[in-house]
Amino acid sequence: MRHIISLLMENEAGALSRVAGLFSSRGYNIESLTVAATEDPTLSRMTLVTAGSDDVIEQITKQLNKLIEVVKVVDLSDGNHIERELMLIKVRAIGNDREEIKRMADIFRGRIIDVTDRSYTIELTGTGAKLDAFIEAMEPSAILETVRTGASGIGRGERILKP
Repeated sequence: MRHIISLLMENEAGALSRVAGLFSSRGYNIESLTVAATEDPTLSRMTLVTAGSDDVIEQITKQLNKLIEVVKVVDLSDGNHIERELMLIKVRAIGNDREEIKRMADIFRGRIIDVTDRSYTIELTGTGAKLDAFIEAMEPSAILETVRTGASGIGRGERILKP
C-alpha cells in the first residue's frame, strides 16, 4: 500500500542523506521525495512516498524517529490529507496540433507557461493520478520532456505537523 510520510527535521547538512541511507540500507524504496525549509528556518519538512505493508511502514516510522535530526514523523495516509504534485511537460506543438494541445491543457486545468513555434511547456498540478492521466491522454510521440516534483502533502483541518 502507498503511504505519504511527512517529517520535520533539523535543517542541517547531511540530514537528508541519513534519511535516504536509512531507506537504502533496509531495502525500502522511496517513490518520491520533496524537502524544503519551513516557516522556521531551522527546520525542514520532508515528504516522501513509499509503499509497504502496515508493518513495514510502522518499522520505517520507528527507524525515522530514532534519527537525531528528525523532530516529528507522521504518516499522512492514516487520516484525511491533501496531496499535490507539480509537473512541467514540454510537448511538440506544430500546426493543427496546437489548438488540440491547448484544449487538453484547459481540460486538465493546466497552464501553458512557455511557447515556441514548435513546442509548448505546460504546468499542471494535482494528484499523481491526474498527472498520469494527462500523460496518457497525450500522443506519446508529442511528449518531449517531463519533470515531476513528487508528492507534497498536508493534513486536512486541524491536523498539523509541529514539533
